[in-house]
Amino acid sequence: MTAAGRWGSRLPPVVWDSLLPTLLLFNVVTTRAPQELPAAVALTAALALPLVWRRRAPLTVFGAVAAAAFVQWLMDVQLPADIALLVALYTAAANSGRRGTLVAGAIVEAGVLLACLRWAAEGAFLTPFVAVTAMAVAAAVLGVNVRTTRAYLAALEERAARLEQEQEQQARLAVAEERTRITREMHDIVTHNLSVMVALTDAAVYAQHRSPDRTTTAMLQVSETGRQALTDMRRSLGILRTDEPDAERHPLPGIAQLETLADQMCAAGLPTRLEVHGGHTHIPATAQLTVYRLVQEALTNSLKHTPTGTHAKVRIRCSTETVTVDVTDSGPCPPLPAATPSGHGIPGMRERSAAYGGKLRAGPLPGGGWGVHTLLFLGSSGAASA
Repeated sequence: MTAAGRWGSRLPPVVWDSLLPTLLLFNVVTTRAPQELPAAVALTAALALPLVWRRRAPLTVFGAVAAAAFVQWLMDVQLPADIALLVALYTAAANSGRRGTLVAGAIVEAGVLLACLRWAAEGAFLTPFVAVTAMAVAAAVLGVNVRTTRAYLAALEERAARLEQEQEQQARLAVAEERTRITREMHDIVTHNLSVMVALTDAAVYAQHRSPDRTTTAMLQVSETGRQALTDMRRSLGILRTDEPDAERHPLPGIAQLETLADQMCAAGLPTRLEVHGGHTHIPATAQLTVYRLVQEALTNSLKHTPTGTHAKVRIRCSTETVTVDVTDSGPCPPLPAATPSGHGIPGMRERSAAYGGKLRAGPLPGGGWGVHTLLFLGSSGAASA
């Protein structure tokens, strides 16, 4: 039975729609008297054969079947093929709107009334009328239920497709956002550490004959900077393993690590003064990382694009709701990023600041030098922006 059901489901719908007309024609051919056969076969064909196309044009087929039934009534011929009118009504109700169903039902009900008036037995009008009316109502209700179920399933499929599309879009946005975050982190880490390493290497080469001790110290700092860069890169890419104790000893950098950063910049040739006002223990780790990266990028730009003898100043003001970041240097001319806006430095700083509702200002100072200023919001506005 299962194999037969699978085989039957593979047949085209027109084959199933042709089954009832075939049975009705076979019945009339085998049961009618020879003198009645031509009219009976013609009326049966007119009633049943349109059902073959009922799925393609339900209302047109219903009209054809109803017209054939009216001709049958005029010729005063009773046929089993009248069941085709119920099938056509069911099809019209299942594939048309409320108005089409009501019109088709009214036509069928009028036909039931005419048929019972002509062919019901004497004094037995009510019983066949109620019975046939119930059959017509059942056919219409079944059709409406099929249409409703079909529309409900279509709505569910559309909703599922829409949800799947939204999930794919969210996944793509998440991937793009993660790529942007990794790119920004890699830019900050690589640019800063390479700039420091280049400055320390130049200083070591310059001092190798005059002060070997300073050369050794500079090269040790280069090595330590390289190790720190590797640790930060592994952490940012999310590929740290539990058996790497070096990474466990270095938490995410924050405001507390700005002093180490200032010392590193001093060693690289950019004397940096750090001022932190207010407590920062209540500031979330992600916000502290943002502050650290902003200061790191600003100092790296100063190190790369200002001449020897430039001094830098970092001022951090912490409150319960905001963090203010100011980084300035005393260079005689504005740093190169102002002339090359296509780089990732300042745009990345703007993105980090915007994540906490802040607007970054970066540009030359009135008295000379370069300044970076932003205000980060730690409350609901900043979280919403993030």
